[in-house]
Amino acid sequence: MAGIAESAARERRGAAEGPAVRRRGLLLLLSAFAGFVLTVVWSAEFVDQVVGGTIATSLLGHDPEASALTSVVSGTVFAFVSGLAGTFTACNIAVFGSVAPMLGSVNSRAGRAVRALQPLGWLFLGMAAVSVTYGAVVGLVGTSMPQFSQAQPVAGELSGRTVQSMVTFGVIGLAMFWLGLSALGYTRDPFAKASRRFPQAQTVFMGVLVGGFLVGRPYPLFRQLFRDAAQSGNPLYGASAFLLQSIGNVLVIAVVFFLLAYFAGGRAAAWMTADPGRMAAVTAVTLIVAGVFTFLYWDVRILARREVIPWYPIAPWAA
Repeated sequence: MAGIAESAARERRGAAEGPAVRRRGLLLLLSAFAGFVLTVVWSAEFVDQVVGGTIATSLLGHDPEASALTSVVSGTVFAFVSGLAGTFTACNIAVFGSVAPMLGSVNSRAGRAVRALQPLGWLFLGMAAVSVTYGAVVGLVGTSMPQFSQAQPVAGELSGRTVQSMVTFGVIGLAMFWLGLSALGYTRDPFAKASRRFPQAQTVFMGVLVGGFLVGRPYPLFRQLFRDAAQSGNPLYGASAFLLQSIGNVLVIAVVFFLLAYFAGGRAAAWMTADPGRMAAVTAVTLIVAGVFTFLYWDVRILARREVIPWYPIAPWAA
């Protein structure tokens, strides 16, 4: 009788926590390792300066880092362009991870593509809430915030700006890792109750995490925008500029996601729905990879680059 009761209890827990994921231990190890490898090979200089800088220069017609933002118009244009240019920075590994499992299951291509944009809309809602709020705060008190500083890093020391980035991205990375563990069934789903009344709760929360990138982002073009908004002393301008930055940041992802949903969404949806555990596995893998990468890259690797800890493996081209 005890064995039957325990079996029934396990079944009830499984039903409450979602579909079982096969080989979840292996998935956890491989996903965490993939996130670690990304921290080793990722070159911020190449992505920020070569990719992001080239995009921004092409769109603006001049070197963005060498140009002052002399008006509200130039500032708002710069806000959008800097967000667009920053799409492929290290921060946005997490964005790609969060939208990967969102392909819809509508049969028609047009319907599938339109439906695919719905979760992106909820994701952006969370982003926008943080962007507008933080932009307004920057417009009010930004000149006294750590991000306003232009002090160069000193070996063996952590500046206030670095600490702000580490805390922000550390929390974001750990939150994504926890959600990944939840998808695998290792931890309880923190949105289980909320999702019954508001199915988009976790997607909005992911948007809040992505919007939180602005709180710690050291991307050069963003720092330029931050200083401009802080010096303006105008919370409305700060909120608008940061909102535009987020729109630019997610625009390319929205286009790519729309095209994937239109051309490949049907096959992807059919594959994921064929086994109840596949969607959970895909969700878990993307969140764990993004979470491990975000935490290790912005916390542990940063400590090594500031020579606070003796060593962290970094590829020669990423040093």
